Amino acid sequence: MDETTDTSAQEKWVDFLFRSLDPQREFVAGGATIGTIQHWAGKIRGLTSADACLCLCSHDKTLVAAALIASLTGGPRLVFPYAFSRQALESALENMPIAWVLTDQPEEMSCPETAVISPQMLEKMDTSPVIRFIDNDEPFLTLFTGGSTGTPKIWDKTPRNLIEEACYICKRFSIAPADIFLATVPPQHIYGLLFAIMVPLVASARVLPDIYVLPRAIMTAMENFQATVLISVPPCYHVLDGDFPAAHHLRLAFSSAGVLEPDAAARFHKETGIGIHEIYGSTETGGIATRCHHDGKAVWNVFDPVAWQIVDDCLQVRSPFLSPSLTKNQDGFFVTADRAERSEQGRFILRGRADDVVKIGGKRVDLREIQEKIKQIDGVQDAAVILTTKTEGRRTDLSAFVVSQIDPAELRQKMMGQVEAYAIHRRFISVEKIPVTPTGKLDRQALELLAQSRKTSL
Repeated sequence: MDETTDTSAQEKWVDFLFRSLDPQREFVAGGATIGTIQHWAGKIRGLTSADACLCLCSHDKTLVAAALIASLTGGPRLVFPYAFSRQALESALENMPIAWVLTDQPEEMSCPETAVISPQMLEKMDTSPVIRFIDNDEPFLTLFTGGSTGTPKIWDKTPRNLIEEACYICKRFSIAPADIFLATVPPQHIYGLLFAIMVPLVASARVLPDIYVLPRAIMTAMENFQATVLISVPPCYHVLDGDFPAAHHLRLAFSSAGVLEPDAAARFHKETGIGIHEIYGSTETGGIATRCHHDGKAVWNVFDPVAWQIVDDCLQVRSPFLSPSLTKNQDGFFVTADRAERSEQGRFILRGRADDVVKIGGKRVDLREIQEKIKQIDGVQDAAVILTTKTEGRRTDLSAFVVSQIDPAELRQKMMGQVEAYAIHRRFISVEKIPVTPTGKLDRQALELLAQSRKTSL
């Protein structure tokens, strides 16, 4: 991108976030205004220099929005840990020069290595009048991921990454100031941060104050606040069943962070008349593509700013949303771990992850394919398949976790004839539900622990 375009793009996001925002307009429905956010942004900007990092451990959407704006305007670099726990904080401290931890739970996040402050303490600090609009490609935000594997990964984000994607989403889905966002996902992960904070900010829309998880709480908030946009994850859509307000105001529903089951999408569409827009992407890539389940198609429609290609069965992408931390080839493409095949009209179909194809006894086994076959057995409500660690530490055993009342021996028998003998699981483990992370991804670490604790499972 040339210098003229860079300048134009930077002026665009500066205008969106600062010059055209009405301080009197609500950001939180029935609560904080844009002026409140700007006030808190000034407080945060006055904490320390841009060379230091601020670790934010709060789900408060006003505070999250303020911290984003503070960092974009020359304040401390912002860090989001993968969880609000001592372990996650220590992981962040090992990798980043964190000077401050801003949290509404200072007792639980107390840390001798850095200063821990609360919003009440922040209010008493001086406001910094100095504003420096950072460069489009200057990293201002660091996100830690790792809740599903136990191995944290670190991804930087630039204004171009985050704001251009938010602007594109607003345009693609016609997000308007009249919209009210109801989110079931936390804002410290990229999906919640982008869809429940940045997109409403850019669109001058409003958000609901809390994170709604239980079905009844979601329905009540939907009705009381007349929410128009639902931001959620597959496990949540799976349990939303039959309790929708008769006269709801929803016009858009989004899902990400995992594969949305067609049955859940169909049920939601039948109850609400709304098709769920599933978003495919990741923390490191940003959004890549979308599809709407009620049209019955499995193909993905690529976001306009994203270039893509398939090489050796793996999807490669190039876009302004890619984290600068990613390794790209000489043409600027990042090689994802997702297998794909080209479809009609410039679309693609995902065929599982490359690391879902493993070798058992020298034979290739597709874990995703086996998982889907288990789910098709009558009496199985849900299933997950992983490689589990044997005593000697080699990951060569297949374990299937099933939500079902069927005896594991019978499940094994039902799989006979559907897959090769070498792909039959050594262990079928009955569970009440498949564990997932707060953003709806399969919690592989929890499954590993379950496998280790179930010594008697078949």
